[in-house]
Amino acid sequence: MTGTPTTEADGYVLRTAAAEDVDGARAVMLDTVYGDLRSGYVPRWHGDIIDPAAAYLEPARCTLLVVEHDGEIVATGAVRDRGPQAPPNPQWVADRFPSGSTAQLCRIYVRPEHRRHGLARRLVRELARFAARAGGYTSLYLHTDPAVPGAEPFWRSLAHEVCDERELPGGGQGIVHFELPMPVLSPAHSEDSTPAR
Repeated sequence: MTGTPTTEADGYVLRTAAAEDVDGARAVMLDTVYGDLRSGYVPRWHGDIIDPAAAYLEPARCTLLVVEHDGEIVATGAVRDRGPQAPPNPQWVADRFPSGSTAQLCRIYVRPEHRRHGLARRLVRELARFAARAGGYTSLYLHTDPAVPGAEPFWRSLAHEVCDERELPGGGQGIVHFELPMPVLSPAHSEDSTPAR
């Protein structure tokens, strides 16, 4: 983002997170991993949730976006500069999306009572723009758990499937890996034109 919050007519404000937003963002993330993902907090998967500032606010090529409504953080989305690791992911997926040149979209979570307002799409659009402006990224990657209601159809509407682990021998982790098109920035305006899908 340009640093300027975007407020829609519905009262939702999407902006880059600041230090004072960390507690609210962490609450959204923890509620999601316990409620929707039903995994609970697992240190090897969710260390960034405990310290979002170190994971997303401090590194130059990472970011955390939040959506605020009536003074409350109701949605989050982040970019990290790390690709999927093998194991637990298939080696060929890790090779296709190496750390450093891969912008991984993650923690795109919306509180249940604020869904169906297009917040996740807004977050994805702004995160993709951030990755394009950050420089050095050649791929936009994410994975999702299809057991989460609505997650798989949402990502299929935006991204290209790379690997559905449910189709692997033994079912892998049961997650689906996706790639999104990297926005192309206009040098004159620093605005993007995402290729049509």
